[in-house]
Parts: sequence; structure tokens; C-alpha cells
Amino acid sequence: MKFTNDGVPGVSGYFPYNDPEIGTPLKKTESMPLLFTPITIRNVTFKNRIFAAPMCQYSSDNGHATDWHLVHIGSMASRGVGAICMEATSVVPEGRISPEDAGLWTDSQMEPLKRIVNFAHAQGTRIGVQLAHAGRKASTYAPWVRERAGVRNTTVSIEENGWPNEVVGPSPIPWSEDLVEPKELNKDQLTEIEEAFIASIKRCQEIGFDFIEIHGAHGYLLSSFVSPLSNIRSDEFGGQLLENRLRWPLQLIKRCRDAWSKPLFVRISATDWAEGPEQENGVWKQFGIEQSKVYASEMYKLGIDLVHVSSGGNWSNQKIIVVPGVHVPYAESIKQANPQQLVGVVGVITDPKLAEAYLQEGKADIIFLARALMRNPHWPLEAAEQLGIRVKAANQYERAFDRL
Repeated sequence: MKFTNDGVPGVSGYFPYNDPEIGTPLKKTESMPLLFTPITIRNVTFKNRIFAAPMCQYSSDNGHATDWHLVHIGSMASRGVGAICMEATSVVPEGRISPEDAGLWTDSQMEPLKRIVNFAHAQGTRIGVQLAHAGRKASTYAPWVRERAGVRNTTVSIEENGWPNEVVGPSPIPWSEDLVEPKELNKDQLTEIEEAFIASIKRCQEIGFDFIEIHGAHGYLLSSFVSPLSNIRSDEFGGQLLENRLRWPLQLIKRCRDAWSKPLFVRISATDWAEGPEQENGVWKQFGIEQSKVYASEMYKLGIDLVHVSSGGNWSNQKIIVVPGVHVPYAESIKQANPQQLVGVVGVITDPKLAEAYLQEGKADIIFLARALMRNPHWPLEAAEQLGIRVKAANQYERAFDRL
């Protein structure tokens, strides 16, 4: 009998083959935690339900991923998550949040992403990307640059590699007094943005991503369209009527769905966290959960596979109450209103037992983690221990997890 350190088939380069896959149970039990139960979404099966949420790194070179991204993504891909969604990746240069944000508006940006996707696949981990346009929150500083400069969230000047004259939005309403007033997008410009998303999706196909998430949260372009705080247009794409405010985002989402055959997610902010009620005397005062339920229902009709629930980011004076599972009540409401819709939730989820409870109680179908994975990429392996099972560690790291 011959024993060899076989490599993973079907990928570029040599990587030791893990059998079973990293992050999957070593032994099946009758009471297997849902966190470590596979889930098939459309035509893709994910080995568990712990997904890495998009995390901006502000470290791209003119939109191109670098070795920082390979290490950042690779550290999670090799430690047991079921899937990774790469950070907000702009479909046009002027749609970046900061000058150092990721992009997918030109073919040269594909090659470094192919390398990252290849590594993730070699570890048995699904990988996707969040396609985005920052809208009226574009051309701002990376967080540490802002902090060192001692300024608030200020628009970056041309001399600082920004594009203050190209910031756009649904209406000429700045996100805050510190950011420039955006130029209102006309219909031709909206069509151009749609075409940019479709062009980026075609690049995603060639790169080999397993899924795509459309960024519709946190006050960026799609999020600003659906809220009455930021969209006061008088045409069919804005104003008080919810149907109008949802029209262009849903139009874009439908085109993306038609162009992409694999799983398609949409991230939303379920509330603006503005002061006062969502609606008063028949007037919408802010975007909130009642409108979010309608939005999610319309997306389900278009074939969106999962709604990724977050909140806030569209109003500079928001008052978010930060508690563990802060967005879970919104996810639960959307799930109850649309039982067939898959729902993912993110936000201060650090306790594996709470994460498991959210799934068991039907409040969500997928748990997205961000900062918890930044602090501890081994979260999935340690979560399994807390939930009473053992899961596969990477071959190279097995001896560090003998106690589990």
C-alpha cells in the first residue's frame, strides 16, 4: 500500500488535499448543529452556514487586489468557514468608497482575484464577491487616514486621489455636512451604472466566483435610493411612494439576476436608525422594517436567493443600539413575512451558542461574521468545540487542534 501527500485536483498549483473538507464534522451525530449542516443555495452547496461577511480593507492598488487580500481571505478560507464574500468591489472607479477600495471595472483586475479564488477553492471553501457603488458616500478617506488626520468623514480632494466632482446619488442631498453634495443621477446615467454591473458580473464568471452579493446597504447607492431621507426625486424613481423608491434598485437587481446563473444575494439595511417612527400620518419618515419586508418580497419574486440583513449607514446622525445580534430582530421579521426567502444576518454575533440558536429558532438561515473573524480566524473550529462536535482542521494545523 502506498501513502502519498496528494494535492487538490482541479486547481492551479499544489495544495494538500483535505478529506473531509476543512470546517466539516469529523463524525456525524443525530443532533448535528445547524451551523455545521450543509446548505444548497440554487446550484451551489456550502459545507456549513458560517459565512465571512464583506470587510473593506482599503488596500487595493487602483482597484486591484494585492497580496494583502490573498492573506486576508486565505486566513479564513483555510480555517473552516463555509463561504467568504469578498469586500465591496466597485463596478466603476467613481463608485469606490475610498481611493484604495477594490474594483472590477477593468479586465486587469481579474487576474489577482483569480489567484484568491483558486486558493479558496483549494481549501474547499466557496467564495463570492460583493459588487457595489458607493453613491453619495464615495471619495472618502480610509478609516485610519481619517483618524490620523483628525477629521470626520470628509470628502477626499483631487489632490488626495479623490473625485469630489463625480460623487452622485438619487438626489442632491449630502450624507452629512462634511461630504460634498452629490449630483442627481439622470436616467441615462442609471442605465450606464446598470451596464457597469453587468460587465462586472461577466468578469465574475471568468474569475470563477461561486456567488455574488449586490451591496444594497449602509447608505451606498442602492440604499440611498430606497430611503425617503435621501431620495426626494420627482420622477418614477423617487419620492414618497415606496414603489417608486424601489423601482430602480429592483430594475438593477433583475438585470443582475438575469446575467448570473449562480446564487445571488442582496445586502440591505433594514432601518435607517433615524429619530422618530418609520411612518407618521401616512408619510414615510425613514426607511424601516415594514418597507424592508416589501423590498425582500419583491426581490424573492425576481429570484434573489438570499437577503443579507444589516442596518444603518444612510443617516449621519443615526443612533444604533449596539447589542449582540443587533440585526436579528429585523432578519426574523423579514423571514416571518417571507418564509421561503433565505435570510442571512450579521452584526455583533460572537457567541456560537447564540448563533446556533438563531438558526434553530428560524430567525435566519445563514450567520455572517466579520470582526469576529478578524479577531479570530479559527472561530469556526472553536465554535464546533463549544457546540459539542469536532470538525476538520486544515492538514497543516491539525496538530494544533488535537484537544478539540
